[in-house]
Amino acid sequence: MSATIKAREPGIVAPAIRDLDELGAALTAWLGKQMPQARDVAIQNLDYPRGAGMSHETILFDASWIEDGVPRSRGMVVRIKPLRNTVFLDDLFDRQYQIMQLMHDTGLVRVAEPLWFEEDAALLGAAFFVMEKKAGRVAVSYPPYSREGWLVETAPADRRTAWEDSVRQLALIQHVPLAKAQFLTLPGGPVGFDQESDRWRRFLDWIDPQGQQQLLRNSFDRLLAGTPANRPEGIVWGDARIGNMMIGPDFKVAAVMDWEQPSLGGALHDLAWWLVHDHGQTVRQGIPRLDGMGSREETIALWSEVSGKSAADIEWYEAFASFKMECLSVRMTSFREMPSGMAYTAPGTGISKVLDEMGL
Repeated sequence: MSATIKAREPGIVAPAIRDLDELGAALTAWLGKQMPQARDVAIQNLDYPRGAGMSHETILFDASWIEDGVPRSRGMVVRIKPLRNTVFLDDLFDRQYQIMQLMHDTGLVRVAEPLWFEEDAALLGAAFFVMEKKAGRVAVSYPPYSREGWLVETAPADRRTAWEDSVRQLALIQHVPLAKAQFLTLPGGPVGFDQESDRWRRFLDWIDPQGQQQLLRNSFDRLLAGTPANRPEGIVWGDARIGNMMIGPDFKVAAVMDWEQPSLGGALHDLAWWLVHDHGQTVRQGIPRLDGMGSREETIALWSEVSGKSAADIEWYEAFASFKMECLSVRMTSFREMPSGMAYTAPGTGISKVLDEMGL
């Protein structure tokens, strides 16, 4: 079975969508093999998330079965490896599952429990994995969560709880031992700080094989010419933002999601991405920051306190995050119409301005 392009319901931004009845039948048979003790396996409520999930096909569902004569049920999520119109260059699908397993096993960072990984592409047209479905809400980016949606309607004190617990979870990633994450080392590639710069050098060559994005390339050279002195070690989540955190009924993080581009590139990459994305969801679009959501300075202070790592030179990492985002906009606009609410500058324009202001 393979994904097909079909008419989309409002809010679905998945790279491709498929017949959910066919998917349910295939997954039902597959789940029965994963749970040999189960009888009468059934799947209901298959659906795509709304306002999120642009890089992977992700489908929510509920499974029920009989085990030892007792009815059982569990919410689950299937995440399918993208094969065309991929957002990222490096294929880290299996390592996405591994890093989630590591986070779950250490108990330091709340993630959905990974349940099964399937390498055989015969069933769904690509490799996939199934994980636990967590209960909660997501502050989606489209439309901006600071302009409309449940977070806007939430009381300031509850928003403060959500913001603080989110930043704490972000910082706790840096307490996961690097020694347990060596599977993130790319074959033949650099480690540590240089892993991220090498990844995005290759990404730039991938999206601009003819060397036409000169402003973006010049900005990358300027960034590397002014690399920071502060390079704390650490795992990179890869897409660090509150929109990739499931917020539970108690307004605390139920799950940190979307681990599709992890690395060993260093602790400050995630903090910087968080700050730049938050700026893009508020100030950059002329939207006031919601009462209760911490400022840039508060976020840096809390992250530093919990992680135990210095945020010195964070401005350089923010500039690098801006560069990454412009590269991603080039890639995505090359094959996909962007959802309403996504605002991009011409490639290289934004990061060039940032670097000018930094004197780099």
